[in-house]
Amino acid sequence: MKMLIKLIILSISFAVSHAAMAEDEPVTPEAGSATTSPCEQDPGFREFDFWVGEWEVHGTDGTFLGENTVSSDEGGCVLTEQWRGAKGSTGMSINYLDKMTDEWVQSWHAAGGYQILIRGGMTDEGMLLSGTIHLIATGQTSPFRGLWTPLPDGRVRQYFEQSNDDGATWEPWFEGFYSRKAAD
Repeated sequence: MKMLIKLIILSISFAVSHAAMAEDEPVTPEAGSATTSPCEQDPGFREFDFWVGEWEVHGTDGTFLGENTVSSDEGGCVLTEQWRGAKGSTGMSINYLDKMTDEWVQSWHAAGGYQILIRGGMTDEGMLLSGTIHLIATGQTSPFRGLWTPLPDGRVRQYFEQSNDDGATWEPWFEGFYSRKAAD
C-alpha cells in the first residue's frame, strides 16, 4: 500500500511540475493555423511593398541588366530579394522593418564577394537606406546608400551611390529601372 501511495504522489508531482513547465514555454502558432502575423497588421511593414514583384531591370539607356524577384515572406515580416544579372551575377537580400528603431534594414550578399548593410526609411523621394558596402577580397568598407523610388508609370528606380572619402562626395554605383514582368 505504501508503494502505491508513493507512486500516486510521484505521478501527481510529475503532472504538476510538467504543467508548470508548459506554462513557461513560448506560445507559437501551429503550422497551418489561422493566426495572423502581427507584421500583416502593422502598416509600417507595408511601406516597401511597392518593390514586391517579378521584375526585369534595365539601365538608363535601356540595356537589359537582369531580373529580380522580391517577395513578401514570413507573414509579411520580411522582403526577400533574389537577383540574377544578365551576365551571370547573383545576389540576395533580406529587408525588414526593425521595430526597435522603426528603420528599414537591408542586408545584401552577392556571389561576387561584397556585402551591403544599409538602413533608413521612407522619404518624399522613396525608400532611402544608408550604411556601408564591404568588399570581401580587399577588406575595404565604404559609405553606401540606396534609393528606391516608385515611378508614376508603375516602374521602380533603384539608385545606389558609394563614397570613397567618408561621405564628402558620392559616386553612382548602380542605377536600374524595374519593370514588372508580364504575366504568363
